[in-house]
Amino acid sequence: MPNASAHAKNAPKGTSSLYRAVWRWHFYAGLFVLPFMILLAVTGAAYLFRDEIDDWVYSDLKFVNVLNVPPLPISTQVDAVRYFVGDKPVKIITPASPDRSTEIVIATSGGDRRSVYVDPYTGLVQGSMPDRGTIMWLVRRIHSLAEFGTIANYVIEIAAGWSILLVATGTYLWWPRGDQTGGALTVRDTPARRRWWRDAHAVTGIFVGFFIVFLAATGMFWSVFWGKYANEFANGTPSGYPSGVRVDVPLSTVPMIEAFGETGWTTENTPIPMSIDGMTNAGGDKPTPIGIDAAVAKFKELGIAPGYAISLPGGETGVYSASIYPDDLSQQRVIHLDQYSGRPLIDMGYQDYGIFGRIMEWSINVHLGQEYGVINQIVLMIVCAAIVFMAVSGGVMWWKRRPAGSLGVPPLPRRTKSLVGVTAILAIGGIIYPVVGASMLVIWLLDWLFVARPARAFRTA
Repeated sequence: MPNASAHAKNAPKGTSSLYRAVWRWHFYAGLFVLPFMILLAVTGAAYLFRDEIDDWVYSDLKFVNVLNVPPLPISTQVDAVRYFVGDKPVKIITPASPDRSTEIVIATSGGDRRSVYVDPYTGLVQGSMPDRGTIMWLVRRIHSLAEFGTIANYVIEIAAGWSILLVATGTYLWWPRGDQTGGALTVRDTPARRRWWRDAHAVTGIFVGFFIVFLAATGMFWSVFWGKYANEFANGTPSGYPSGVRVDVPLSTVPMIEAFGETGWTTENTPIPMSIDGMTNAGGDKPTPIGIDAAVAKFKELGIAPGYAISLPGGETGVYSASIYPDDLSQQRVIHLDQYSGRPLIDMGYQDYGIFGRIMEWSINVHLGQEYGVINQIVLMIVCAAIVFMAVSGGVMWWKRRPAGSLGVPPLPRRTKSLVGVTAILAIGGIIYPVVGASMLVIWLLDWLFVARPARAFRTA
């Protein structure tokens, strides 16, 4: 009879203790994350084409007939909105092209915000909607589960971490061993057989696994817990937001994201500077702001790309702030002007970020499908379709394998040291992503209480 070591060497891969330990974690990862991966893939695929969809749905608001006359001054367009709604303008989004309307965001007396669209050639108001009230903003909020509250937002952060775990364990399970023929890069059998689903699931996963990890890791920058502290790190070191551009500039306590609503990830929590020029003049007279038209002229003089958003001064020390985050990273720009002198207090572009900030902004641009144009969108759409297929095929595999009336948890490894070793490795990921690590502890405890311990008690009875 062959000895024990020879038997272990020749045993089917599914019977090895390490394989079973990895399979068990892969099963739990899939059980938790697959429903969320379907949600993320479907909403993410739609959001890749957010501009195209919103432009089509709201074309009556967003587009105008181009006239052979110069656009009206911004102040005239703002006055038209004030006449139409009677509320205070707080932000202006300039047209990105001659055939687009000007979007003016107002703060209503009821405490909410509305976006009013104005024809820049005639000053006619084309209509309004709630600020961030488009279909694609709703899709974005569903994608992050922000629509359902902070706790749900934490769930998405956990799901992203488990997605990385799913890819890591899945790659180990896929890895060819011994004299295995087929199933590594080919699909065997027919859809009626479980092996077809297993091969299709594995082969698809090995081709899109890198993209899943990339999307999950970069998606963490928007997360409630990890994203917050990563952003603080970026803003607290020269590797992210460059502190040198704000030396000797008085700063407020208002972060950029509060003023603009949407900014670059690297700058969203950086404070806005304060206007002080002319505040202490010799005659004691109250200083006079330069006005929105002069501010717009200054922004154009500084060369900011069309389509930028302007945040209006919020009080005597407020500033005129312009920002734009287009598909082309090189055109990212943030400019703050003193509202009295028009002096640029901060003028910063993508090239001014530290190495960490630049890598993160590039990663986020790719995640959003805008760094490489249509090719970026198509590739990520294919990845999203593959993720949906993998989730469905994983469910079919489980359904075909599970015993009747059972959850079908993969068997415990014969050597528990293997399970401990795999868990220790996974703990590294839990340290990097603490919220994910906490969820791993919960899953491990539930497994020990309701699956592993009863199984061992049954075997020793």
